[in-house]
Amino acid sequence: MLRDEITTAIRRAVLQELAAVGYGRLSIEAIARRAGVGKTAVYRRWNSKVDLVLEVVVAAVGKRFPLPDTGDLRGDLEMVFLIMTRALGHPLAAQIIPDLLAEAARNEQIAQTLQRVLRDNQRDIGGQVVGRAVTRGELPPDIDLDIAVDLIVGPLYWRLAVSRTPLAVEELPGLAAAVAAALGVASQPAVPSDLDVPLPGTATDAGTGR
Repeated sequence: MLRDEITTAIRRAVLQELAAVGYGRLSIEAIARRAGVGKTAVYRRWNSKVDLVLEVVVAAVGKRFPLPDTGDLRGDLEMVFLIMTRALGHPLAAQIIPDLLAEAARNEQIAQTLQRVLRDNQRDIGGQVVGRAVTRGELPPDIDLDIAVDLIVGPLYWRLAVSRTPLAVEELPGLAAAVAAALGVASQPAVPSDLDVPLPGTATDAGTGR
């Protein structure tokens, strides 16, 4: 029978080792040493390094959290941004997430798993915010949830996980207001584009001699 305290120690060691050396230099030996166990204790639970890392990271990234209802869209967005800023700003997350995103470009298994878990988590968060806004009449029922989710989580992931630029708490109300406005625009009917109007000198103007 596998002992829960050993499994917990290994999971913790995986995250700490990932933050310290990155996926490329991560080894089962180092994980076992940090956890204070033998390598066999790790291999009894996971078959390979990638299986171990994905299970541990998915469990950490995929955690769902209750989102307080603030009473309006901007307030809910500000609450989401505050929670995500603290989560993505955690020292372990700040080191692990950029490293795994880079590794995903080289490892299809990691890429597919991260994409699925992150998207599910994002849709859960976005669904809570958008659902409440629809109920209050702040957004229409037919708003595209995928677009809404991108607008909600995109700015934070870009700032904190990609460009790794600090985001002060004082900036959150302004960001919430901007995203709320963008959601309002995204919920409006599409306006016909004039991008299909041929430019002078194109093939459609050939018969005019220009």
